[in-house]
Formats: sequence, structure tokens, C-alpha cells
Amino acid sequence: MSVDARSGRLFGVGVGPGDPELITVKAQRVLRQAQVVAYPCARHGQSNARSIVCAELIHGQIELPMMYPVTTEQTDHPGGYEVALSQFYDEMAERIADHLADGRDVAILCEGDPFFYGSYMYLHDRLAHRFSTQVIPGVASIMGAAAQLGTPLVRRDAEFTVLPGTLSEDVLIAKLSQQGAFAIMKLGRNFAKVKRAIDTAGLADKALFIERATMAAERIIPLREVDPIHVPYFSLILIPDASQSQREETIRSAGWISVLGLGPGAASWITPEAQQALTEATDLVGYHTYLDRIPVRSGQRRFGTDNKVEADRARHALSLAELGRRVCVVSSGDPGIFAMASAVLECVDQGPPAWRSLDIRIIPGLSAMQAAASRVGAPLGHDFCVISLSDRLKPWKIVVKRLEAAASADFAIAIYNPISSERLWQLAEARTIIAKHRDPETPVVLARSIGRSDERTIITDLEHFDPSLADMQTIVLIGSSTTRAIALSDARKLIYTPRSYGNRSYGA
Repeated sequence: MSVDARSGRLFGVGVGPGDPELITVKAQRVLRQAQVVAYPCARHGQSNARSIVCAELIHGQIELPMMYPVTTEQTDHPGGYEVALSQFYDEMAERIADHLADGRDVAILCEGDPFFYGSYMYLHDRLAHRFSTQVIPGVASIMGAAAQLGTPLVRRDAEFTVLPGTLSEDVLIAKLSQQGAFAIMKLGRNFAKVKRAIDTAGLADKALFIERATMAAERIIPLREVDPIHVPYFSLILIPDASQSQREETIRSAGWISVLGLGPGAASWITPEAQQALTEATDLVGYHTYLDRIPVRSGQRRFGTDNKVEADRARHALSLAELGRRVCVVSSGDPGIFAMASAVLECVDQGPPAWRSLDIRIIPGLSAMQAAASRVGAPLGHDFCVISLSDRLKPWKIVVKRLEAAASADFAIAIYNPISSERLWQLAEARTIIAKHRDPETPVVLARSIGRSDERTIITDLEHFDPSLADMQTIVLIGSSTTRAIALSDARKLIYTPRSYGNRSYGA
């Protein structure tokens, strides 16, 4: 091979399965030094590969999106799918070659590993004989998925087979009927066929489904629960070695799932029972912001997700427990108050019968409203009502109905989820509804991030209450008709609701 010394260097860079922290140090260095960064993208312009490494890109680099002409095997190209892709790779190879010939180093991004079902290999075939080339390996999606599932694939002399879902159903059945562990990739439109083959081979109970492994939108559910209509291309099925089944049955009885509350913020507010469960757990599942409050423990796996995927998070935790893992599902505050306990039990109610046999524990925590009330006195000292203003899981008209009922019944009211970037008006409307039943001087407390370093508490009244001072980290407490403020000698103000209501006593 004759290579012009003045030419740039070609790098095929594996960026791993999705988690930016799984990029290798070598890949980071190459990405920061390359003058040109090329990456695959769909017609809408978004690129998973680029999103993984966006923090590594430097200002001034030339970016070269490689927009694929087709994303499935269906095309109206006269030569069909294979010809359409071949022409695309020919054209992209020449564009990249122009940069290389001008002396610019080019890094081509590839999800997972470049030589493991990676799109980079087709450009490598066209360019590596012409330019100095180096391939940077990456963590393959199979390895990322196995780590997320916490399931060893093979042990000792067992065999491991990787199968593309594009194989015929008969070939899949024949392959799956052999001994060993299996990974099946390239699902998408092939899922229904793959599922039938797995059922025929008698492996459905051992098959584990994961999509977008290690990414923010990761989802892990039992194969039997997968909707074949909504299976993305970036998904796979893992089938561990059948010889492990006896060992898994042995440890299965040791598995459990504990849904616990960390309290609203301060580490000292975590109960000893919750702390013990966290210590014993093999896996922690929860909103990543809450998991960040828990010290990292060697050997303990953490599965952090976005705050709007409670059901997916619950199913993942239950599937782990079904495999014999000791799982803690983490909530802030108390898990039974607008948190994960209900989500987990709902999934048990609607899920497979095996989940009803799991050891499921709900471990209470100090709620945010209790902590907020303690900071200002005892505003919830008599009958009170707790209402979430979020209408993500219930219609707003129901929220209005409950606000009207609570206000007219003269409850003190604790309001959760008062405002968000998508709900800027609801707290003001809630104030208007409550004001129809309360005096303007009714005490109002806005308590934000109680127990954390940025804690802030505001005591005001219904007339001067400014909804714009609240956010999703704020608990709003609104007094009843009997709630009052008292001034202490040190200039502090405390709020309390008396235990008696008129001439009737409600406590000793």
C-alpha cells in the first residue's frame, strides 16, 4: 500500500453503546485532535453517535454528517436497498477522501465497536488501502446490555453466539436450538419473527430484552411484555447460557425489591431501615438525581433514568428482582407519596404472575411536606389535604375538582409539583380557586430544597403569594381558616394550625 505522507489519517472511532462515560480514553484523545468528525445521522438530522461524544468535540472542527438515504430495508431506489447503500458509501468515501488528501485527519464515529456490525467498516473497505488508518475499538452494545442487565452471558467453556435478526426464521430456530448463550441484534421490524423463533426453541422464559442500552432512554423489560409494533432498531435480546439456570434458581429466593424514601434532602433524615436496605442491595434503581445522593458502593450497580419513566423503571427493578437480585427502588421523600411505591405495585398488579411471588417491601421516608412544615412550625397540625398539581397522569379538571373540595372543606393544603417548564399557569389558578374560600391573610409557605444546601423558605399570605417564586423543588403549604402566625422574641415567625376547631376539641 502506498500512502502519501502529506495525507491526513483516517480513524474509525468506536464510541460505545450510548453512555458517554463508556468512551475510551484513546477515543477521547483522537476526537479532540481530529480536524474533521464524520458521523451517521438519519434524515431528521439527529445522530446518536454525535450525541454520545458532543462534550468531546472542540470549537472549529469540521463536522460531516453522513445522512443515510434509507433507515430500513424498504426503498424505491431502482437498484434496491443494497445498491442504494453502496452508492451512499461510495459518495461518502470520496467526500472523506477529499479531506484526507488535503492533509486533514478524519475521525468517523461509530456506535458500539467499528468492526462489530458497525457502519464504519463499509467506509474502511473503501479508504483503508489509500490512507493511513487506525481503528479505535469501542464497548459493543452486547457488552453494555449485559452489564445493565447484570446477567453473566457465559461461564467457563460455554459457547456464545451472536445472531442478526435478519436471518430467516428457520435458521434462527436451528441456531437457537444449540447449546450456549445467544445475543440477537438488528431487531426492529424483525422482532415478531425473532420472538416466534425464541418461542419455538423454548427459550422465551430466559430471554431478556433491552433497548438503547446505557442511554438515557434505556428500557429493560421481560421479552413477554414487548410490544412488537414499537421495537427500535437499537435493541437486542440476550439469552444467557441455559446451564446457568440451576444457579439462578438457587439465588432467586434471595432476591427482593425494596421501595424506599431517602427523605427530602438531608442525609441525616434517611431512616436506619432504609440505610440498611441500601447497604444490602446489589442494585439501585431510580431517578438519577436521587441516586446521586447515595454514596457509591463497590460492586453495587446503579440504574439512573429520567424522572418521567416511572413505569419503565419499576418494570426494570421487578425484572432484576425476579432474577434473584436485591433491588432498592429509590424515591425522594416518602415512596408512597407521589413516588415509586405506587408505580411498582401497579406494575405488579398488571404484570406476570411471577412478580406476585417476589419479596416486595415498602420502606417509609420523611416526606417533603413534613420537613417543610417543621421548618415553619406546625401548619399541618389539624386536618390537611395533599394535592399534586401535575396533570401528566390525571386530567386538570380532576385537579380543579379536588382543589375546590379541599378548599371548601377548610383543609390546610400541601401542594406538590406546583409548577414546571410546561405548567407555568396552574399554580396561579390554584391560588385563585383557594382564595374563594380563604381570607387574604391566610398563611402560605413556600419551602424549596428543604434539607439541602440551597434550602429556602418563604412565609407570606394568600394575598401576596407569588406563584413565580415556586418550582418543581418547592412544596407549597396553604393554611386553613384557623391557621395563624405567631412572632417569637427573636423576631422569628412560626405558623401553626390549632388542634381545636371552634368549641370542638380534636385531641388531648
